[in-house]
Amino acid sequence: MIKSTFGITKEPFNRNDLDLLPQQKKIFDIIKIHAQQGGFSVIIGNPGVGKSVLREHIEQLQKTRDVTVVSCSRTLHTYPNVLRQLAESFKIEVPAKDLEKALINNAFNHVRERKILYILIDEAHLLDMQVLRKLRLLFGRFPKKHNLVLFGQRDLLYYLSMNLNQDIKSRITYSENIAPLNDEDLERYIVRELEVVRLGINTFDAASMELIIRSAQGNLRLCRNLCYGSLIEACRESKKIVTISHVNSVLVQPHWRSHDELIKQQVA
Repeated sequence: MIKSTFGITKEPFNRNDLDLLPQQKKIFDIIKIHAQQGGFSVIIGNPGVGKSVLREHIEQLQKTRDVTVVSCSRTLHTYPNVLRQLAESFKIEVPAKDLEKALINNAFNHVRERKILYILIDEAHLLDMQVLRKLRLLFGRFPKKHNLVLFGQRDLLYYLSMNLNQDIKSRITYSENIAPLNDEDLERYIVRELEVVRLGINTFDAASMELIIRSAQGNLRLCRNLCYGSLIEACRESKKIVTISHVNSVLVQPHWRSHDELIKQQVA
């Protein structure tokens, strides 16, 4: 609908080839440096601030000849499940009792082939600390040219800061908190998305742009979804300019309401 209405070949705010924002690019570059010496990185942030986009860009390094990326992005992070996911990524088929030894040997084989290894664990705040401790001991036996990167919400850093977890925290070589974007960054993001698909920057009028930025509250994912939904509303009316009424049509949907607003709505 959007492509036919605006006469474009790509949809803005719905692309797979997303570019890294400046703060994501900085983290990406530092993670690559730490991988050269043996790293243990922790990236935290609220849902929707850009952790997934950063993880996907690191996964794209797999396409280069000298990099292997192992990504664990499923839930139920028990230790055997994580080992199985690692074994699947390495294409290892051995009995469960031999998995740890096989993973270590495979990691050394990668280094002998002059490859750098990235192990990415998403939603790491769901990991039990005993599981993380076992993983830390396992990766401690890996060769130096690797980087274990944990992606999680702010709870992860809270757990690591406890005294009983100092043995894990003391081994972190790099950590970063992906903060919500400010209004100027959100506006630049919207304009860039429009420019990439060759839409005019006036596709959103001033009032709709202001309402989107205010409603997103620095959250990149919310901003993207609100922009995309507003474009759909404009297309339904065969309009090529998104106005505040189109944005409001999205914001009245139940999932945009706060908990208190939903409760009041049910009572009414």
